[in-house]
Amino acid sequence: MRSSGSELYKKTEERRSVVRCEMDIATSADVAMLVDRFYGKVRVDALLGPIFNNVVQDDWPAHMATLYSFWETMLLGTGTYRGAPFPKHAVLPVEKAHFDRWLELFLATVDENFSGPKADEAKGRALSIADTFARRMGLLPPHTVLLQP
Repeated sequence: MRSSGSELYKKTEERRSVVRCEMDIATSADVAMLVDRFYGKVRVDALLGPIFNNVVQDDWPAHMATLYSFWETMLLGTGTYRGAPFPKHAVLPVEKAHFDRWLELFLATVDENFSGPKADEAKGRALSIADTFARRMGLLPPHTVLLQP
């Protein structure tokens, strides 16, 4: 019996996921996959989804393009991102729990899809960015770290 197109797609994605897990982040396509999968989770997350969807609204394609550029600059050194992300985030109605959840999803997405020095760098950069933003927003008292009560 022949497999349907959706079954073949699912099998291809499963194989790609297994293969990718053994590969590091190396190309713009890798960055795009990471960003797509991560924000796919964020958009439907009970805690983060309402905030992101309210701010981004129907402009997800433009927002994703900005995110690709940001993470390509961070991880691949492309220098294509020009901007200041903190001011846009500083006005969001978030608490420490939002940063913790963002990190949980990001770290899990990296681990599900990649391994290696660039994957470790992506996780380190995400931790650093989240920590910096949360501290600048006054959400982390001294000696408090994200992903801990």
